[in-house]
Amino acid sequence: MAILVVGGAGYIGSHTVYELIDRGENVVIIDNLQTGFASLIHPNAKFYKGDLRDKNFLENVFEQEQIDGVIHFAADSLVGVSMKDPLAYFDNNVYGMLVLLQTMHKFNVKHIVFSSTAATYGEPKQVPIEESDPTLPTNPYGETKLTMEKMMKWCDKAYGMKYVALRYFNACGAHPNGKIGELHDPETHLIPLILQVPLGKRDVINVFGKDYPTKDGTCIRDYIHVCDLADAHIRAFNYLKENEKSETINLGNGEGYSVLEIIEAAKKITGKPIPVNIEGRRAGDPARLIANPQKAKEILGWIPHYTNVEDIIASAWNFYTINKS
Repeated sequence: MAILVVGGAGYIGSHTVYELIDRGENVVIIDNLQTGFASLIHPNAKFYKGDLRDKNFLENVFEQEQIDGVIHFAADSLVGVSMKDPLAYFDNNVYGMLVLLQTMHKFNVKHIVFSSTAATYGEPKQVPIEESDPTLPTNPYGETKLTMEKMMKWCDKAYGMKYVALRYFNACGAHPNGKIGELHDPETHLIPLILQVPLGKRDVINVFGKDYPTKDGTCIRDYIHVCDLADAHIRAFNYLKENEKSETINLGNGEGYSVLEIIEAAKKITGKPIPVNIEGRRAGDPARLIANPQKAKEILGWIPHYTNVEDIIASAWNFYTINKS
């Protein structure tokens, strides 16, 4: 039997694959390499290149492999792009989930761990955010992820398909082995963009909005190391196998850092200046997103190991300095 990791050539998916294989699991990866990278694929995983929306392709994979369950990472995830082209996001994310769930149902695969997002909450009514808080997304990306969660809920009621939806906050950092880390093309995530300045790939870091109701006027986010996320996904998969109960769970460190605080930490780690350029706000960006991770700790026994933002940035800096090309 094998665990199917959809989007296993992407950032969080690749780290989860590495951790699964380190724990002795057989892993099958599906990725169309639209946003994933062949360089992030574990050499001991079985890889199928193809699109999740291609039903014939997906059914062929399920026919060839004995799939024990699915960990689903494949999705478009850029808030700004989703605001400009919402239909593309519904096509890739929601339709992709539809085909995946149809195929799982056809082949009687009953367990799925889903990479969801704090964007399902929208502008939170309280901080830290609880799983029971209202879900009112402020952008199409969050709306598609919430729709995907609801699809799994109804598949549970109709077919007994059990799921864990992990709503997490800002993924960051890199594997301590230095072989894999955060890669996007184009890059849009804050920490790698910041580190491009000391790497000589950009002159300044743009900060979008300095008039939010926060301590320094910039957005506050809960930053969580990618290896801690990988561990949580595996714990969630094992939880499903042992308990046969669906759950929605927040993942985060429970502490928020502003954009300017992250930049200051990066200056300290790299020892180099990082000039800042203040731009206007981006549409769809909430001011503060911080998780209450208590449920993850209680249900999954999950405790993040990377709780210091400087350690997180240091792991990313290590990856980028090793892989400069």
